[in-house]
Amino acid sequence: MINNEKVNNEKKINVGITHGDFNGISYEIILKTVADIRTLDLYTPVIYGSSKVASFIRKKFQLGDLNLNIIKSSDQISQKRPNLINCCTEKEYKIELGTSSSQAGQAAFEALETSIEDLKQQNIDVVVTGPINKKNIQSDQFHFPGHTEYFAEKFDAPEHLMLMVRDKLRIGVVTGHIPLRDVSDALNEDLILKKINQMHDSLCRDFGIDKPKIAILGLNPHSGDDGLLGKEEQEIIIPTIDKAREGSKLIYGPFPADGFFGSGDFKYYDGILAMYHDQGLIPFKAIAAGAGVNFTAGLPIVRTSPAHGTAYSIANKNQASAESLQEAIYLAIDIFKNREEYDERNKKPLPYHLLEEMARAEHKDEDLPEDLEGDNLLSTL
Repeated sequence: MINNEKVNNEKKINVGITHGDFNGISYEIILKTVADIRTLDLYTPVIYGSSKVASFIRKKFQLGDLNLNIIKSSDQISQKRPNLINCCTEKEYKIELGTSSSQAGQAAFEALETSIEDLKQQNIDVVVTGPINKKNIQSDQFHFPGHTEYFAEKFDAPEHLMLMVRDKLRIGVVTGHIPLRDVSDALNEDLILKKINQMHDSLCRDFGIDKPKIAILGLNPHSGDDGLLGKEEQEIIIPTIDKAREGSKLIYGPFPADGFFGSGDFKYYDGILAMYHDQGLIPFKAIAAGAGVNFTAGLPIVRTSPAHGTAYSIANKNQASAESLQEAIYLAIDIFKNREEYDERNKKPLPYHLLEEMARAEHKDEDLPEDLEGDNLLSTL
C-alpha cells in the first residue's frame, strides 16, 4: 500500500521513457503503464516520442481517455500528468505494426538522443528505454550492437556491465553482444576481474547489499571437468576468482551452468556472472517469466529497459503485457534512491585545508582560534 503522506513529502522522480521502435509493442505497453493515474503518486512519466503515433495506438487499442501533456521540451514537464515530448522530426509516419522500417529506426534514435541530452542536463533523473530493432536503427550516427554500448559511449563509461534483474535474481555477462565462436578468445583474467568488480560495486551501491555473494559460471560443460572438456576454467577463470577473493570479496565458483540453475542454487547468491550472453540470458528469461529488467551497471546515470524485444509478432493484437516495463521503471527509481543513500553514507570528509578556508570565509570579520582542529573547526561553520 502506498503511503500517500510520505510520497507527497518526497521529491518525485522524473522518469524518461524512450518509445523505441514504434512498430513494435512499445507504445502499447507505455500507454498501458501511464494510463494508471496512480503512477503519478510515485513518479512523473516523460515519454520521448511522437504524439501522432501515441494517438494512433491509443485509439486503435481503445486505451481510454489518456490525458497526455504534449510538450516540445523538458522545461514544460508537468508533475500532474504523464508527459510526451514530441522529439521526432518526421511529420507523417507510416505506422506498420509488426514490420521493421527505417522510419521507425530513425524515430527510435531521435528519442534516444533527446533523452540523453535531458539526462546530461538533469532534466530527467533516470531513463527507461523502449525496445529497439538493432538492425533498422543502424546509421552513421548509431553504430552499436545495442542500447548498452550506446549509453556507455555517450557517458564515457567503458567499464560497464549488462545486468539482468528480476527481484533477487541478478545475472551479468562477461562478454556481451559478440558471436559465440569469439567468446573463448575474448575471455582473459583482466576482463573477468573487471566484470566481477563492476558487479560487486553495483550490488553495493545500486542494490544496497553490504557484502554481496557472487557466483561465477564456468565456460565449458561441467566447468571443463578438470580440463577434459576445455581448459579455460583452469587457465583463466579459477585464477581470476582466486585473485578477486584477495580483496575479501565473497566470490564463488566456477559452477557448471546447467546444474547451477537446475538445482536452484542460484537462489543463494546476490549476483551471478555468466561467461557469455545466452548462458546467462536463457535461464534468466525462463525464470523471470516476462517480468525481467535489463540494467546497465557502471554508468553515471540510471538506465533500465524491459527485458524483451520489439515483439513484432503480437504488435497488432493488443496482447502485450506491460509488466516488464513497469518493473524497469520501479527498478530505475529504486536504484536512483539507493545511489543517493549510498553516496550520502560514504561521503568522504573534506580535506582539512578546505574546511579551514570555509570556516575563515564564514567568519571573515572575526579572529579565529589558531588551534582549529577536527570538531573545533567544524563548529565554526
